Amino acid sequence: MGLKIKWNSERILSLSAMSISFITLIIFIHQTNLMSRQNHLSILPYLSLSVSNSPGDSSMRLSLENHGVGPAIIESVILNYQGKQYNMVHYDNEVFTFFKNQKPQLDSIKVISYSTLDPGMAIPVNVSYTILEVSESPQDYQLMQGTLNELLENGLDFEIVYRSIQNERWRITNNSQGPEQLD
Repeated sequence: MGLKIKWNSERILSLSAMSISFITLIIFIHQTNLMSRQNHLSILPYLSLSVSNSPGDSSMRLSLENHGVGPAIIESVILNYQGKQYNMVHYDNEVFTFFKNQKPQLDSIKVISYSTLDPGMAIPVNVSYTILEVSESPQDYQLMQGTLNELLENGLDFEIVYRSIQNERWRITNNSQGPEQLD
């Protein structure tokens, strides 16, 4: 014996209402996913290390630039040199202090400015944060340029780990084509 369903207007209306509610739920979930992806992309930091060298002006600048759309929060800065890892925390978060430790002759540089890369520090969007700058002195420029080239020839590498405000972690190195997402 077959079961017969009576199709009256009430049943058709209730089935239609349930179908519309289900379709609305699917659309709502899809829109929420799209908004989540858009929010993720709207706060993505994109750090790069920039070296500006102008022999004519006797100036050289090493800086971190954030080309992303959200702040980059520094977690750690590690320099690798001659097979050893050096955490910048042990050098007061100053790259120049590390350089001087490796090459004491840099202590004679008179016209220099440098900054720290403290963990927790945020680098805002479209900002070039100067890590180290030598200018106005041909002698200081030559010494810094020559010493930096020597350090690089002897295997100086860097790794900077940073995060977005949503705690997504990223890493840049001198060997990477761009930021690499961690985790």
